[in-house]
Amino acid sequence: MPIRKVKPTTSGLRGSSFDNFSDITSTTPERRLLVIRKQKGGRNNQGKITVRHRGGGHKRYIRIVDFKRDKFDIPGQVMTIEYDPNRGARLALVRYADGEKRYIIAPVDLQVGQTILSSKKLIEIKTGNALPLEYIPAGMPVHNVELRPGFGGKLARSAGNALYVMGVEKKFAQLKMPSGEIRLVSKACLCTVGQVGNQDIARINLGKAGRNRHLGIRPTVRGTAMNPVDHPHGGGEGNQPIGLKYPKTPWGKHALGVRTRDPKASSNYLIIQRRKKKR
Repeated sequence: MPIRKVKPTTSGLRGSSFDNFSDITSTTPERRLLVIRKQKGGRNNQGKITVRHRGGGHKRYIRIVDFKRDKFDIPGQVMTIEYDPNRGARLALVRYADGEKRYIIAPVDLQVGQTILSSKKLIEIKTGNALPLEYIPAGMPVHNVELRPGFGGKLARSAGNALYVMGVEKKFAQLKMPSGEIRLVSKACLCTVGQVGNQDIARINLGKAGRNRHLGIRPTVRGTAMNPVDHPHGGGEGNQPIGLKYPKTPWGKHALGVRTRDPKASSNYLIIQRRKKKR
């Protein structure tokens, strides 16, 4: 996905970059696989804001994506590569031999007209095919990996992401995460071969606040710019340090670099090597 740049005719365009959508083959989504996306503004069922800085944005439809890949041993043909406003990755519309159509996450180098297959048995190791981890050779990139067999892919679903199979031993496969973490996952879990496409999305520069608002992201205000009643960092004349031993959230909890994983989590034994520490 090449990045498109424009002439800096305005301040907002100076430094901005855009997706040129050259990999998109269709702009008309499959109507049967669309669901309206209701705006919630980061609020829960009680009307309280649980996720800050959400609201507004362009109207979107949710594409129903097949993360389970449970059409086993039925070949499917890739019909189109489409844009999805709800994720950075592209979607591929697949029509199976029995006539059913489904969306899947489009990996790198998946082409229109290509035939893909999902199976619980050993099949050809090629981009777009889905099969259990126990049949994946070491060093192969995979995505849309299940954490529990049959529950659908949870890992490596965003644009440009991939996990690498380090090996398979006994009941588990060793996977290396993009963060550097190495963990065990049941070898019966399904995965899709290849790296998620549209990896150049990380190079896009929004350039102005308005493009953030189109995405439904509202402004974020610094704690030091607030009053003491609103934030622990607030108060003082002019620019002042926070005056605390460590940064805090608006609710007084530790912030910035604090590990949020529960040290007593039941799945700790599955993590062989923790992710890399931030410098």
